[in-house]
Amino acid sequence: MKIALLHLAPRAADVTHNRRLVETAVSAAATLGADWIITPEFCISGFTFHEQIGTDWILPQPDPWMREFCRLVARQRVTVFLSHPERDADTGRLHNSVFVIGPDGVIRGTHRKINTLPVGSESWSSPGERATAIPVEPAGSVGVLVCADAYSPWIADSLKAQGATLLVSPAAWAPGLHGPSGEWEQRTLDTGLSLLVCNRTGPDATVDFSQAESVIVREGGKRLSLRAERSAIFTVEWDLAAQDLATTAHRITYL
Repeated sequence: MKIALLHLAPRAADVTHNRRLVETAVSAAATLGADWIITPEFCISGFTFHEQIGTDWILPQPDPWMREFCRLVARQRVTVFLSHPERDADTGRLHNSVFVIGPDGVIRGTHRKINTLPVGSESWSSPGERATAIPVEPAGSVGVLVCADAYSPWIADSLKAQGATLLVSPAAWAPGLHGPSGEWEQRTLDTGLSLLVCNRTGPDATVDFSQAESVIVREGGKRLSLRAERSAIFTVEWDLAAQDLATTAHRITYL
């Protein structure tokens, strides 16, 4: 199976531009033969956005753009892990969510980020209440961790207990003082599951992600670490039976 990590550089608060970027990247990844496509966290809004454009644009999903995006996914016959904020239709609360869209364009499941920050870039969002493994062919069930969800052992443990065979993590996690420090590796040791992390790149309004890494982690170690200072697609070959890279060879396609 070929997996594409969309290591993108979204613009802060430029939703229109970022949606076009994601659409272009998904189409390009499909052309490269990807079966699964993973986006980074905040790929639609940018890391900092609510002070510039507010949150009125965040709607219950699927909204008109999401429905059109699902049609694009169906045309390309791929599975997409899409980071996109959503508004709960019943409570009105806003969530930093990931939608898993199947190759038929149907949303198979949603994970709402649990470990949200109450201040700063995530002050607009409410934490999700539970982690639920999502059925994703041909892997079976997949657990989603959004960035800092990897901090908490119980989230990954819960996903493993529900039958997840693989962990996927859209992230916006820059290196530095508060950067990743062994959390990804520890979650694979705790659960015995491999972890695919799709990070972002490029500068945002307050944080520079240019040196952030997208990684493949297994058994407590990074099997592959990938960086690019501008938007790129990393494609890797995945062995489903071994739950590991088929080869450490990979392809980088710049957008």
